[in-house]
Amino acid sequence: MIHHAGFVLGYAEPFEQAAWVAYRLTREEAQSDAFGRKGMKFVRDKDVPTGSATPADYKRSGYDRGHLAPAADMQWSAKALRESFRMSNISPQNPQFNRGLWARIEETVRDLAVAHESVDVVTGPVLHDGLPAIGGNSVAVPEYYYKVVLSDSDGNVHAMGFLTANAGSNLQPLRYVVTIDSVETLTGLDFYGALPDSIEDRAEAETDTIWWFGSLHSSLKR
Repeated sequence: MIHHAGFVLGYAEPFEQAAWVAYRLTREEAQSDAFGRKGMKFVRDKDVPTGSATPADYKRSGYDRGHLAPAADMQWSAKALRESFRMSNISPQNPQFNRGLWARIEETVRDLAVAHESVDVVTGPVLHDGLPAIGGNSVAVPEYYYKVVLSDSDGNVHAMGFLTANAGSNLQPLRYVVTIDSVETLTGLDFYGALPDSIEDRAEAETDTIWWFGSLHSSLKR
């Protein structure tokens, strides 16, 4: 487990990337652009004791250096933004996916943070043996990525997930909404085990997009 200024991650050494990245995103942070990406550089994460992937692993691979915790979610702090460019927070993404659907899902999560005051986010690749790899450090190329979000802004716990293939798509993020239970089954992770079982079971089985998106639900699903 690696702690950075804006997020915490669990590094999966056999795959040379994080299995999960977790952080809380507040309304103020989601709206902040106090610090920009200009001058930011991808760098090896010196806090990974076994050694992280390096920027060179991606060179001429055909894959983008895709952020797990988005840089745009970290613009409230120069340190948090800078640390989001560490290679422990990066995963090989199809360029059309990284710059298209994945970016739209990231923007959607920021919109949810603004609408609901804050959201707890966990995001990562679906990792398993047998994935293709790139670079001298054999960085695994995931077939799927997930994001899960949780909010209790109305006094009740609500949660939902997004599950997407590592490929371009013109569909809207709501087309990729799934239950937390389904993401846990696929990844083997337990996202909200600290919650009382009755609350966890209900929240992880729901996909109440009308609660999350309100009047925007219909237009966002097109």
